Amino acid sequence: MTPIPSPLKTRIISLIHKNHSTRKIAAETGASKSTISRIRRAEGIASSPIRNGRPRLLSVHHVRRIFRASRAGKISNAVQGRRLLAAVSGLRVSADTIRRALNRCGLEARVKPRKPLLSPRNIKRRLAFARKHAKWTVDDWKRVIWSDETKINLFGSDGREYCYRFPGERLLPQHIKPTVKHGGGSLMLWGCFMAAGVGYATKIDNIMDGELYREILNDEMQWTVEHYELEPGEFIFQHDNDPKHTARATTQWLADHRIRVLDWPSQSPDLNPIEHLWHHLKQRLAAYEEPPRGVDELWDRVQNEWEAIDPAFCARLVESMPKRIAAVLKAKGGNTEW
Repeated sequence: MTPIPSPLKTRIISLIHKNHSTRKIAAETGASKSTISRIRRAEGIASSPIRNGRPRLLSVHHVRRIFRASRAGKISNAVQGRRLLAAVSGLRVSADTIRRALNRCGLEARVKPRKPLLSPRNIKRRLAFARKHAKWTVDDWKRVIWSDETKINLFGSDGREYCYRFPGERLLPQHIKPTVKHGGGSLMLWGCFMAAGVGYATKIDNIMDGELYREILNDEMQWTVEHYELEPGEFIFQHDNDPKHTARATTQWLADHRIRVLDWPSQSPDLNPIEHLWHHLKQRLAAYEEPPRGVDELWDRVQNEWEAIDPAFCARLVESMPKRIAAVLKAKGGNTEW
């Protein structure tokens, strides 16, 4: 191998230290790229990576600012991030630039789940409830009869529905979620369940008030107790803190029938497994190919699907209670993923 002249080598080393690329040094000195690479290795200086495309508009400082703002809840989307940078640094970039920067930080956009608004008082009571029942076993929770009311729409659901389309494709019938004026009607349902299975359910024809609620307790709830051959003291009844549930007459009725009531914290649907039972029921109803022709047909479907719910599914819901309690404790009384 022919030795490199000392002046040429010195010049190559100088250009290397000036951070010139191998290609540029070869063009200026006439040396081969392999020779320049060998000198680089000997000097312990790696070649600078070649950057393709234009440089990023956001500096590390800018990215760090919007990342911290996102984690602190000061911004919740890319548009707000763009406005924040424009306000604090005068930098104007597109929302897509902000979005890509947050994606590089490992963050992804998600639809915000709907959760109850928790006041400090709600949080305190939820945390107290979780601490009080932290040592309850699954067998303890299996003693509870869970109850609630829900609305079931005649036509469609209140939730999101998704479909797959090609970009720019025209709307086809399967791509839309049909709606009708005023929702097409609905029915209100009261139901209860326990680990052994579902209890009796009833359609609420009139406005639910304290008197009607006590009739439901006297009929459907008591029939459920008799069906599962339970005696006072063998079960605990759960309902939320709706005024008709906590009315003096309702409280007295429960006391007269020696029914122990679970002390329930307000704004806590995530703690009540019946919410997942409602979701399961509505999924079953949504699986019908044709919508019901009226509320009466909807009620027939509700009854059929309610009675078909597998007791094992009910048991799994109740078995989730220790995890729900642990989630509230971890959130220090705040909202959970449940």
